[in-house]
Amino acid sequence: MDPVTVSGPMPPGPPASLDVRGLAYAYPDGHQALFGIDLTVDRGERVALLGPNGAGKTTLVLHLNGILAAGAGTVHVAGLPVDAENMAEVRRRVGIVFQDPDDQLFMPTVREDVAFGPAAAGLRGAQLRARVDTALDRVGMGSFADRPPHHLSFGQRRRVAVATVLAMEPEVLVLDEPSSNLDPASRRELADILRSLDVTVLMVTHDLPYALELCPRSVVLSGGVIAADGRTQDLLCDSELMGRHRLELPFGFDPRSVAAPVG
Repeated sequence: MDPVTVSGPMPPGPPASLDVRGLAYAYPDGHQALFGIDLTVDRGERVALLGPNGAGKTTLVLHLNGILAAGAGTVHVAGLPVDAENMAEVRRRVGIVFQDPDDQLFMPTVREDVAFGPAAAGLRGAQLRARVDTALDRVGMGSFADRPPHHLSFGQRRRVAVATVLAMEPEVLVLDEPSSNLDPASRRELADILRSLDVTVLMVTHDLPYALELCPRSVVLSGGVIAADGRTQDLLCDSELMGRHRLELPFGFDPRSVAAPVG
């Protein structure tokens, strides 16, 4: 007897890590920073957010974990609306690594800095120690756990700042200018770490070669609207688009000469 095949609709997949619809925002002084942003970032994607100064990149990022509240439109994180009811879970799922690691490191030792978030969320004892050790190992800083953060190099402090976010086991890692002020070795080390992480990455950067190296997809934000969304290599090769939105590659850098990242 032939087997019976039951057909029907496929079960829905997991919700997108980030789903922004019609997001608009004006600051109290009346400055309109965002005009109806639509953006979806699927689980596991690495996406660069590009654009000139004043484009609205920081304003958009601050909506992703509820630091700013939408004037119009909606923001969802892993299917959860970003609102007062879900704020604690949204802020666990979306971790932001600021440009200056000293904005995130304030405890006497590296271990205490990385433990701060999970401890505030109620983790204790062996579970807390394991969470801290895992986060530090993921950024190659396990042997520095008992060092004061201010004794570390800038690149090491940035890696510890990433560990403070990873200790919360986020779904989305948002990085603000992650390569700024790093020497070439530290820049490469951080890139290796970011490629190894099983999280969704949204990287705000002016470092276009770094975006090309790490992010298969880029979004250009300009004047509070999304001006382009596509393969990073394609966007960086579009000289008209680049010039229109004040994006410049380093002298002599040819994006066509670099293998596009996969992921």
